[in-house]
Amino acid sequence: MKKYILLLLVLVSINSVNAQLNNNYLYNRIRPTDSLTNEVHLNFYNFNYVRNYEYSNNFHDGYTLYGTQFEPQLVYYAHPNLAITAGAYLRKDFGNERGLYDAKPLFNVKYSKNDLTLVFGSLEGNIQHNYIEPLYNFERKITTPIEYGTQLLIDREKFSLDAWIAWQKMIYAGDAAKEEIVGGFTSDIALIKKEGWKLTIPAQMLVYHQGGQIDALREVSLSTLFNGAIGFTLSKNVGYNVKQIYTNNYVAAYKDFSPTKIRAYQGGFGLWLNAGIDTRWGNLAASYWKGNQFITIKGMPLYQSVSEKLNSVGYIENKRNILMLRYQYQKELLPNLYLDVRFEPHFDLNNAEKNLQFNHSFFLTYKESFKLFKVKK
Repeated sequence: MKKYILLLLVLVSINSVNAQLNNNYLYNRIRPTDSLTNEVHLNFYNFNYVRNYEYSNNFHDGYTLYGTQFEPQLVYYAHPNLAITAGAYLRKDFGNERGLYDAKPLFNVKYSKNDLTLVFGSLEGNIQHNYIEPLYNFERKITTPIEYGTQLLIDREKFSLDAWIAWQKMIYAGDAAKEEIVGGFTSDIALIKKEGWKLTIPAQMLVYHQGGQIDALREVSLSTLFNGAIGFTLSKNVGYNVKQIYTNNYVAAYKDFSPTKIRAYQGGFGLWLNAGIDTRWGNLAASYWKGNQFITIKGMPLYQSVSEKLNSVGYIENKRNILMLRYQYQKELLPNLYLDVRFEPHFDLNNAEKNLQFNHSFFLTYKESFKLFKVKK
């Protein structure tokens, strides 16, 4: 299965527009550049978060994530087309007296030339892949932001691609565990881009495989899951007070390709419809999800037909109908310091007695690069 996923990622040659709210303030991209060749820099990234779910439903638990993340990295710009990084990811949850909740090393080699970038190691991943929320949960920016693997990025005026594969769990001979890999792509083709109008065709895919041949769990069968989405986006740049109006619409699919079927559904689909307006006072959007027997690999649990909630595991609703309203306010408070506030109420149209629920978020991000010294050659 691994070789087929790798082959598919190589063959796909078609980054995606934002399918919901704008997450650019939260990104941290490091790329080679001519002006920094033979220099060593400290790239400092700090992400502070409060994300609270006031939920009482059968699919998504209600809880609060509150803390801070640091990603200090040394960057050696070895060549106009090559950057090598080494650093650490540190997460501290407030109220957790055990110290750091998580710590991981960060290493990557990044080759970039013209409109192509190749990453090996820690990826430009997570929400930077730009998946729609039913395929990739925004919360993973907080809970599981680090991915290790290989990534191909293409960024042209009318075409973009993020094709990647990440190793989630490797095993050694005799381990009592299965190996896990995940990969996919997001792509975007611009059909019209003139006079402020932009029409694009986005496509997205996510594949998860759990298996291996050297583990001790011979009685556990292989598992291969597919999520995909395709649609269209239309936007119009307007002016100063009203910056942009837009609509993003997708058909999403789920399929279980496992040789032994153990899940409640072997296939399903959903409609993901969005319309919004971006103004100087914030971004206001409406999102509608209509799902039928849909299971997600990494998406928001709210949109699934099979529950993974703590006290409702296995609960099923064939059809899901969710209407969500979203408000987002973003501002650069100081150079390199970014504020992002979100309020997102939703209505479960299938359960009128628990109709209005919401989540809200407060993010403060600081990112800057400091030159340390120049390497003499």
